[in-house]
Amino acid sequence: MKRKIAAIFAADIAGYSRLVAEDEEETLRRLASYREVVDDFIARASGRIFNTAGDAVLAEFPSAVDAVRCAIDIQESLRTRNMAYPPSRQMSFRIGITIGDVVERDGDLLGDGVNIAARLEGLAEVGGICVSRAVHEQVANKLSVQFADIGAQEVKNIPTPVHAYMVAMRREDGSYSKPQVKKVAGKVAAAPVWMWPLVVAVVSIVGIVVTGFLYNTKLKQTATVAAPAVTPSAAPSAAPTAMAASPTPTQMAKAPMAPSNAGAAMAPMPSSSPSPTSGQLSADAVPFINERVRAFLAGDYASSGDYKAFALNVGGFTGSAMNQPTEEAARNMAIEQCQKRADAAQSPRRCELYALGNTVVYAHGKPPMPPSPYFRHDAMIERAFASKDFPIVREPQKVRLENIFVPAAKSRSVALGPGGQYFMVLGASSAEDAARRSLESCGAIAGVACLVVAIDDNFVVPIPTLFRITGFFNAASNSSIVADARGEVVRKLGDAMGWNAVAVGTAGRAGLGLKAADEQAAVKSALADCAKRDGDCHVIAIGPFTVGPIN
Repeated sequence: MKRKIAAIFAADIAGYSRLVAEDEEETLRRLASYREVVDDFIARASGRIFNTAGDAVLAEFPSAVDAVRCAIDIQESLRTRNMAYPPSRQMSFRIGITIGDVVERDGDLLGDGVNIAARLEGLAEVGGICVSRAVHEQVANKLSVQFADIGAQEVKNIPTPVHAYMVAMRREDGSYSKPQVKKVAGKVAAAPVWMWPLVVAVVSIVGIVVTGFLYNTKLKQTATVAAPAVTPSAAPSAAPTAMAASPTPTQMAKAPMAPSNAGAAMAPMPSSSPSPTSGQLSADAVPFINERVRAFLAGDYASSGDYKAFALNVGGFTGSAMNQPTEEAARNMAIEQCQKRADAAQSPRRCELYALGNTVVYAHGKPPMPPSPYFRHDAMIERAFASKDFPIVREPQKVRLENIFVPAAKSRSVALGPGGQYFMVLGASSAEDAARRSLESCGAIAGVACLVVAIDDNFVVPIPTLFRITGFFNAASNSSIVADARGEVVRKLGDAMGWNAVAVGTAGRAGLGLKAADEQAAVKSALADCAKRDGDCHVIAIGPFTVGPIN
């Protein structure tokens, strides 16, 4: 046996037994995939795995800096992978790290260092990292990491308290989460003997004062009934499976809605500002939510009596409260439950009350939506999704789509707004459900109806390559087309499948290339049609987008 000092890393999966019980095959398959990620990061950080058991991993590192950096990389990578799954099926690790004296025997490591790392792992938040004071001292000035001091913690089978720190995990916007500081566990140090008479005297005086106060005011205590959490059947799809990104919401313009089937022919028109929603709660009319939550609202929630409330946010997070003692208690509990779920997934959207009892009180009305069908499959225009070709958005958003949307579980959808706002829904029950929810959330963020751009692995609208996309196209309001010709253009584009192009000349007369097999054929046909009516023609739109020359 050989003794040495090492940085010990301990990790296991939060709620692993429950995950296995719910779906053993899928859990074991994902565990193998996640372990590949963990093992790869450990190897790249010069670490060595010395023991595994089920979902647990024990590794040693040559330095605390390497161990903490590796742990952060693992958690950030797995957080991205988890976004493809609903909260109830996410597989998140807790990680504990310490520096300690260990004994090496046949490649395995034993001793207090290993035990303390395991206990620190138990203190960590789900998806978080907890380190000892020795590790904190080693890395505090060497890594750009923030910590929360949770003080001395008494842990099982360790004789002396362990001073611990939580690592603040970085959010997608570069800011850091604030770890929840845990209360010190274990026994409280005994008070000196001389203090006991004083303590007894103080307690006696306080008791007399409180008794007199209660007697004089006849204070009555009211029992509070705790509401049950949402049942698994009503668990929200959550923002890990519904991800949004948006610049400042655009100003809503008042204009007519696009005709039916506009999704393939033109971008949706802006809708007028929605009025507050009111009336009786109808589960089918609630926006942003998945079918499980809808079933919960139509069943358990609708049949519940007493005081109840339902809250949501545009990212699809929800909270509910039933059987509460007061209306205010139900309201507060529903909003708090929803916000906790949103905060846990780092959703930037605030939760709001949607229904109080069976009455809708939502302040924002229905989100603006395009006409249905929300997307159409057209073999002539569909092609494999490529993040680099996603229109309008900037490079950081394209990277985000590549990291989150591409590897996510089906069914998934991305909806796009005219100002570059977009929203993706991942792991939905169907393509239609994913499309609806992405449009609802995108519309609520953008303030205007959005457009479904991608479903699962394919673009479902034409993505031009010969021209640069500059925005959304709508013939009914496009100023490049002379006013008396816009109606005819709208009518002809309405049901046209395939590649469609619009060209105009100096007088604003439009030429159309409809139902073409490819972009080039549509452009050629539109220019030829325009030349019959006008001069100096140029292409202004392809499919749902306005276009310009590639710089």
